Amino acid sequence: MENNQTLQSEKVLYTGKTHTTGGREGFSKSSDGNLNIKLSTPGGNEVGTNPEQLFAAGWSACFIGALGIAARRRKIKLSPETSVDAEVDLCMADDAYFLQARLNVSFPGIDFETAKLLTEEAHQTCPYSKMSRGNINVEINIL
Repeated sequence: MENNQTLQSEKVLYTGKTHTTGGREGFSKSSDGNLNIKLSTPGGNEVGTNPEQLFAAGWSACFIGALGIAARRRKIKLSPETSVDAEVDLCMADDAYFLQARLNVSFPGIDFETAKLLTEEAHQTCPYSKMSRGNINVEINIL
């Protein structure tokens, strides 16, 4: 699929809506009021979270969901302690900003080969992984 192609969905499952003012030093609030945060610049000392942290949190949560789907298909029970530590880097090269990421996946009680299989499948099905594919450098590590 080319980047300029518009996707058409047969069924929208959910639409997250936010209103943001002030950019990286502003505020963001969801339409349902469940998210209401102060934003800050990465690496700064001011109170607040930054877009890279929000992206990392969303991606890691979604990736764990995709791992669960892959495990259920194979009748494998994941430990409730299964975790993803997502690291999203804000980078610069030639005066252009870009992102790169690492997903560090921990599978207590699962052998490496099974963990690798589940991780590969999750990376193919996770919407955040699909969004990033071909757009940013992503490294996935099984801990």
